[in-house]
Amino acid sequence: MTTHTSTLPFLRHLYDLRTVVLKVIVILLITTASLTPFVNDLFAYATKPLLSALPVDTKLLAVGVVAPVFGPLKVLLFCAFCISLPATLWVIWSYIAPALYKNEKKKALPFVFSTLLMFGIGVLYCYFVVFGFLFKFIASFSPEAISFAPDIGSYISFVLHMFLSFGLAFELPIAVVILHNTGIASLSSIKKFRRYIIVIAFVIAAVITPPDIASQLFLAIPLILLYELGIILCSLFKTKVKVQDAVVN
Repeated sequence: MTTHTSTLPFLRHLYDLRTVVLKVIVILLITTASLTPFVNDLFAYATKPLLSALPVDTKLLAVGVVAPVFGPLKVLLFCAFCISLPATLWVIWSYIAPALYKNEKKKALPFVFSTLLMFGIGVLYCYFVVFGFLFKFIASFSPEAISFAPDIGSYISFVLHMFLSFGLAFELPIAVVILHNTGIASLSSIKKFRRYIIVIAFVIAAVITPPDIASQLFLAIPLILLYELGIILCSLFKTKVKVQDAVVN
């Protein structure tokens, strides 16, 4: 009897988890279906940074047989993922919130909002700033004997890789605050680590971005500045905690 009753909460959690997964899938499917009529517009917007750097009437190549289908489809799914992300996180939040204390909920909500905001800023920075310079830079260095018209599949894969890389890279200040707030790293140790962040930032930029110094600078410099932003946020949080303790005492 005891064994049977003890398994009920576990089975209940599995059922709730399955419900959450199904809700997330349904949200993604509904968002994808809603965006499907605009797939050509989304694809045109995704290819605009490259085509604007190329001569007029230049078109992308489709080397693979299914490339004209999978190229726009990848853009559609990525846009659906980004747009449905707030609703997806809300469903996940509804699942884990009952297990959290009230003060933990107050801390978690700003964290979720900040994570979404910084990811969006990273993607927008990549699209409007990095791509605006990168493709013009590449096109200007292309010899006249070479017709610079990338394949659709290669271009879309590169764009989505850069979006994810910059979106995740812009989560750096959030990660620094988490390390500080959870006690994993003190503020003094985080400040001392800034001497290494310059080297680490350029190593990350060299791995993620194309092998030209301009693209690496477009990622390395923001990483360094974002780390400093994380230090500032940690200092503000520490000051806020001290003020609250003083008020309580």
